[in-house]
Amino acid sequence: MTKTFWLTGGTGGRRFVTLHRQLLRLVLVGVIAALLLGACGGASVGPTASTAVADVSFQYVDGQPFGVVASRDGRYAFLDLVSGRLLVYSTQGASPPRLIRSISLPGEAVGSSLTRDGRLLLIANGQGATVVSVARAERGMPHPVLGVLMPPASAHVGADGATATASSADGRYVFVSLEYGQPDGVISVYRIGSTEAARFGASDYVGSITLGLAVVGSALSPDGKYLYVTSELAERPSAQTMFRAGQTPAQRSRSQSQPQLPNGSLSVVSVAIAERDPAHAVLATASAMQQPVRVAVSPSGAVVWVTARASDRLLAFSAAKLRTDATHSLLASVRVGTAPVGVALSPDGSQVIVADSNRFNSRGAQAAITDVDAHAVLAHHSAILATLPAGQFPREIAVEPDGVALISNFASDQLETTDLSRVR
Repeated sequence: MTKTFWLTGGTGGRRFVTLHRQLLRLVLVGVIAALLLGACGGASVGPTASTAVADVSFQYVDGQPFGVVASRDGRYAFLDLVSGRLLVYSTQGASPPRLIRSISLPGEAVGSSLTRDGRLLLIANGQGATVVSVARAERGMPHPVLGVLMPPASAHVGADGATATASSADGRYVFVSLEYGQPDGVISVYRIGSTEAARFGASDYVGSITLGLAVVGSALSPDGKYLYVTSELAERPSAQTMFRAGQTPAQRSRSQSQPQLPNGSLSVVSVAIAERDPAHAVLATASAMQQPVRVAVSPSGAVVWVTARASDRLLAFSAAKLRTDATHSLLASVRVGTAPVGVALSPDGSQVIVADSNRFNSRGAQAAITDVDAHAVLAHHSAILATLPAGQFPREIAVEPDGVALISNFASDQLETTDLSRVR
């Protein structure tokens, strides 16, 4: 099948050529790998990747995209830009998605999520989260921004560094991951009103959950009972100043790329306890290789998937064992691309989509999207279904109900889309 590249937004010939060079490199890698395997009689070590057969599209945007979310009904998509704008796309019969409006946000915009009822969009911002009415954003109604959840000054949660958001199953509680929280990484808990008329602010703050260093990812279990949270470092390394307040982004990136860092962790938080007593809500913590960053839960709730960025691996944990025997909760792992960050599942849970960010520009590495067979990973079989082309620093992934994946390419200012049903 011919790959289709949709280039919109005033690109120019240079960007067009760059995309095709990326694709050519991926094809050459696949051909060389096949030749080498043939010369060795078909022997292979670990999962085998193939060049993807799928339709991939790229759209350029005016800024660095971070969070990407698909509406519950699959009719709209939301892409936030770090500069503080929310782009709203129509996905109804549109390939690629059609930009219909841009909304100004109060402050920066980072990771985002929807409440389970699809009513509110929660966008990480500074020390808290911006609350957006989905209905107003979709329809172009006035005042789509309902308010900003921020901790009171007395909370002392640390420097700005909100990176991810999540909410309880009933939508009444919001959890904001603070990468640079004090004394380590923290999750701030807020109780919000049940209507759009509610005011959102510091008065909604309940408390905070202290975890490992650099809390950057979270995901709610399907039954709403547990919140799974990643910390890049389980403990603070000696003589290590990474994530110190006041460091520039460049300094933080250099620290994050150091290979000698200890393992990070995956923690299980009781939502019921977090709502009334956040400080005592952590039920268990498991080691999660080096720099675990994002987390996704299977539709059944049985498996928790984590990207370990510095280990170049996708990890699969038993949700049940995480609560009862965390030390032995790791079911399997598979090597993916370089510096994986974003992770999402297909609607039926059979495919795990990983954004291989190559964030630190490793020599000879290529940013890509890896499509993984979930069942094969758990059976310890070759699991890589395909490798898809990506822009620079693919960061977050959302999957629509029809199986179309949306990817934010952070460093190349792109929204990428691909139909997962065409990969197999």
